[in-house]
Amino acid sequence: MADKQAQKDPSLASAAAPAVAPASTPEVEKSALPASALVEETAAKATLSAVDVPESIRGNMALFLRLVRKVLEESDPEMRATFDVLLDDAIKASYDEGGATEEATEAFADLERVIDGLDEAHATMLMRAFVAYFHLANICEENYRDESLRLRERTVPTTAEADPINDITVAYRQLVDECGRGKAMALLNRLEFHPVFTAHPTEARRKAVEGKIRRISGLLQQRSELGGIALAENERQLLQEIDALVRTSPIAHKKPTPVEEADTVIDIFDRTLFQMVPEVYRRFDDWELGEKAGIVPPVCPAFFHPGSWIGSDRDGNPNVTAKVSRQVAEKFRVHMLETLADATHFIGRNLTLDVASTPPSDQLVNLWNHQREMSEAITARAIGISASELHRACMLVIAERLRATIVRTADIMYSSAEEFISDLRCVQLSLAKAGAARTAYGPIQKLIWQAQTFGFHMVEMEFRQHSLVHSRALADIREHGRWGERGELAPMTREVLDTFRAIGQIQRKNGVAAARRYIISFTKSAQNVADVYELAHLAFAHEADVPVLDVIPLFEQVEDLENAVKTLDEMIKLPEVQRRMAQTGRRLEVMLGYSDSSKDAGPTSATLVLHATQAAIAQWAEENNVDLILMHGRGGAVGRGGGPANRAVLSQPKGSVNCRFKLTEQGEVIFARYGDPTLARRHVESVAGATLLQSAPSIEWVNTESTAKYADMAAALDKYSRERYLDLLNTEGFAEWFSTVTPLTEIGLMPIGSRPAKRGLGAKSLDDLRTIPWIFSWSQARINLAAWYGLGTACERLGDLDKLRRAYAEWPLFTTFIDNIEMSISKTDERIGKLYLQMGGREDLSSKVLDEMELTRKWVLAIVGDEWPLQNRRVLGPVIRMRLPFVNVLSVTQAQALKTLRTKGDKLTPEERERFIYLILCTVSGVAAGLQNTG
Repeated sequence: MADKQAQKDPSLASAAAPAVAPASTPEVEKSALPASALVEETAAKATLSAVDVPESIRGNMALFLRLVRKVLEESDPEMRATFDVLLDDAIKASYDEGGATEEATEAFADLERVIDGLDEAHATMLMRAFVAYFHLANICEENYRDESLRLRERTVPTTAEADPINDITVAYRQLVDECGRGKAMALLNRLEFHPVFTAHPTEARRKAVEGKIRRISGLLQQRSELGGIALAENERQLLQEIDALVRTSPIAHKKPTPVEEADTVIDIFDRTLFQMVPEVYRRFDDWELGEKAGIVPPVCPAFFHPGSWIGSDRDGNPNVTAKVSRQVAEKFRVHMLETLADATHFIGRNLTLDVASTPPSDQLVNLWNHQREMSEAITARAIGISASELHRACMLVIAERLRATIVRTADIMYSSAEEFISDLRCVQLSLAKAGAARTAYGPIQKLIWQAQTFGFHMVEMEFRQHSLVHSRALADIREHGRWGERGELAPMTREVLDTFRAIGQIQRKNGVAAARRYIISFTKSAQNVADVYELAHLAFAHEADVPVLDVIPLFEQVEDLENAVKTLDEMIKLPEVQRRMAQTGRRLEVMLGYSDSSKDAGPTSATLVLHATQAAIAQWAEENNVDLILMHGRGGAVGRGGGPANRAVLSQPKGSVNCRFKLTEQGEVIFARYGDPTLARRHVESVAGATLLQSAPSIEWVNTESTAKYADMAAALDKYSRERYLDLLNTEGFAEWFSTVTPLTEIGLMPIGSRPAKRGLGAKSLDDLRTIPWIFSWSQARINLAAWYGLGTACERLGDLDKLRRAYAEWPLFTTFIDNIEMSISKTDERIGKLYLQMGGREDLSSKVLDEMELTRKWVLAIVGDEWPLQNRRVLGPVIRMRLPFVNVLSVTQAQALKTLRTKGDKLTPEERERFIYLILCTVSGVAAGLQNTG
């Protein structure tokens, strides 16, 4: 099959076929397997032979299928038999490259019949088995990508100009070629990547399941090095974990609290970020400095700055209070300081360079004397361990000071992370001066990078609240007085004021960077920004206690996006904004919302409006000498700006990135991008490289010229797609119909996030429905309407395929948009979609959806030149198609269970109804795991 575009598969670029395939462990294992296992292995491979499974992971997929079958056989042979029937039907029912066949139609009908004949209990356990298998399939893919990256890196000579595996080195080398080394270094020093972890409820996987997944992943990675009894023990442990995985409910027993949700960040921090981020910095230094790396000062800046909305995003979430924010911030602070203290102590214990070989500098002696003045007890213990090793003694005291900072012992605690870094630099410079450069710029530098990246706060908490909440609070205060002297203030008003007090307290304990950003949802005017500053001052009796705030307007709806420049013009006239910009070098953050704009106007219009808004804001920033940072409120789903982040960066307008990229990371995307250390490193390098490269003159020229060239086409697509999209949403009864034909209500019952699915209005209102469940529901129904609706009609009315193809080839924004939609379409299934749509009893609405789906599919395939979705995406295409038979089993089960609730709900007992809802929620978890980027 022809490979049309080498860059067509960036989302799995790291998994591109290497020169030598990774070791296929099942082949090595054959001799160690008992005869019965060999038979089962052969049967599993035969089953998968009819599925488009990439050869690189077929062996491990067959291994896991064999083990799942064995677990089911041990539990209930009849259930194992039904599992095989469902799987066989689902595989035969899959569309082949030529579309539906008679065999596929008959198999799909049999799949429906078999599922319909299952009782609720058996259906639930079978669905849990399929959900477990999806998690195992994800492990296979991650394992292969890990191996592929390592293998590709082994083949790269260190004499090459740039490391083709490391996008940062590639981008830097291109900047040197285009701009010269001085300009390239200046751009590198501006580089910032700000991922902001959020608690949006699209990660339908419970923590207990994550632990099992990781243990299974570790066991799989060990298999290639095992044989004999060790391999048999490995398989026993795999069966133990898989059996537990199938028997563990995929649905948590209760919704997590915001404080518990903070564990998501801590888990990712412990598993990957703390060690991975300095490794990213070091890898760039290794390539750029060569043999001098680790013995001279580094060139890579600490550009990774993680943020979090967990425990601080209170927009529509009554569970996030000022008290909760304090608790979450304290949880982050304590864990961060404990981690730094342990790392510092570890380095100190191993810093056994004595004064004879490594004499301390005068500055280090002064540091030691200062430490003695602070605490004779601590320094006495340190010098007792390290009598002639002053560098070691100083590091041990530094570790003790970090522990004192946790409990806030005033005499010896650090006042800030900067003070801690200053002490580390003193040790570093002393070591370097004494000739111990490898220690100075090795472990000490790594610790400095970690402190620069995470501070004492781990993540920078960002507070968010709706603009209306602020205006109502001010009205309440003006009527009743800020202390309630003329009548009691409303609970929400008191909570708003207490939020600012919480920010102040967090800044005093964790530093200003820990909680300085305040985002205003649904910003309509500069007055919304002024309101926040006024409330912050009203919250305190003493002006000195008012916290430092960077107030960030969030433009979400289309009208607000189009008026963004006007709002910003007025905003920078506010005295508080002018003072803050003077302190930060005229730095200003602006956030753009991808979710509500997509729900309001449709995906095509939202994409084009957002692009135009970014260009306008970038031009405005240049004219007003503003150092702009745009924050992108993106999700995992295409309807929320999802897709490969590096391609999104490279398609941004000139001046809108400027070596700084900030976006929200949420739902299943957090685990997918940061759950595995190797893949997390690849993701960070990829996004950081694109952020750097976006400033290259050649990239800026392409984006500017192509945007202008296709402006008329974009305007037409915007107009036609928006009309088609709004026609659907404005059809009478659409909101009620949507609630009926998707599992919207049931998704709201999932204990997968502290945040409600609605902001508080009635279930019949689309206006107040959060965009996340809107998109999540359509993806569960296998329609993905939020990603593509309106595009087909727009292309049809434009009627110029040649122009669309040229735009696809020349305009990065349009290329990325169409590729993401093709990916989304590849996960739809018209047969399953019809099962859902039929529940609504509205043929007119069903026809609109199905007709637009067919039209969009036709035009997208024509634009990219494919006969079927992802035909020429040689990695991503097979990976997605491989999943679909298994997803289809879950989807058909979900549709039939939902139909029972919709048509016979009033005849079910409360217990029966609860069991059907549980069955649906199990399938929701599985479909999310199978389709990925669904929220």
